[in-house]
Amino acid sequence: MRLAICLSVLTLSACAAPGGPYPSLQPRAAEAVDPRVPVVRPLNERPVSALLAARLAALVEQAQSGDAAFDGAMTSAERLAAAAGAAQSETWIAAQEALTAAIAARRPTATALGDIDEIAATSLQTNRGIAPNDLAAIQRAAAEVGTLDRRQAERVDAIQRRLAG
Repeated sequence: MRLAICLSVLTLSACAAPGGPYPSLQPRAAEAVDPRVPVVRPLNERPVSALLAARLAALVEQAQSGDAAFDGAMTSAERLAAAAGAAQSETWIAAQEALTAAIAARRPTATALGDIDEIAATSLQTNRGIAPNDLAAIQRAAAEVGTLDRRQAERVDAIQRRLAG
């Protein structure tokens, strides 16, 4: 037992270096920073790139022109659905066909919405982020096309409910 105590004392004394400057126990500068305060980072305030703005404008235009085509097809489907008879009748089948054509006319809007999402996802993957002004432009385009898409979906749902009942 005495040997174990002597060995542990000798081992511990070998770890202590004689003399020399010892580190200060005063608080360091980094310890004075409040961890609850958000870290201020410089933002990339560059304007929206011309290529991105042109691409987004083209996609919004695609969705708007698709919406015009959808409106024409949907007006026909609504007219036929209002005059439709019982399920499986000739007038009901004609209304269903017109509704199918209106749903197909939604494609440009749905494609534009997907392409806007792809632009954002690609930027996140390749650049590991999106500049604030680019993000705002993407969000504006997505909101505008998303509004068209939701309005179209609501009109389709209304006719589907009418033809189902």
